[in-house]
Amino acid sequence: MKTAIKMRISGHIALACAFALPLAASAAPATVRHKFPNSYSPSAQAVTLPPGTTLHFISGQVPPTVDKAADQTTPAAFGDTKTQTVGVLAKIREILQGMGLSMGDVVKMQVFLVGDAAHSGRADVAGFMEGYTQFFGGSQPNLPARAVVQVAGLSNPGWLVEIEVVAAKK
Repeated sequence: MKTAIKMRISGHIALACAFALPLAASAAPATVRHKFPNSYSPSAQAVTLPPGTTLHFISGQVPPTVDKAADQTTPAAFGDTKTQTVGVLAKIREILQGMGLSMGDVVKMQVFLVGDAAHSGRADVAGFMEGYTQFFGGSQPNLPARAVVQVAGLSNPGWLVEIEVVAAKK
């Protein structure tokens, strides 16, 4: 009799554990995107990833040609900073989709901007932000941690923008 009771109790415990494991797995920690305090910045101050997250490093992407008739070593061939930003982020989105990921999985972004003659040699950060916010901060609220730096130049003098990203998915 004691053995039968033990087996019933053990069976109930095993059954309870079997139901609890999927619940525990679904309650696994999620990616946390820490906002800048008192800011509406369309980037995160930091991103914390849960254990077991897979990282995907996407190499720096450069803009596609928008005017094939223009000299391919000038910005006229690739567009202004906004146009180049949209082109680069569209390429990154396509790469991510090919990997089963989305722009919402981007957790870190490194942006390289070249000074633009149309902006007295300074990087057109406003143009970059106009392109960037078409992909982040609007209908896609998962903001990456991000750095934007001005560089002396990229390998093609017509490029004003290069972006590399890290995406993460559990």
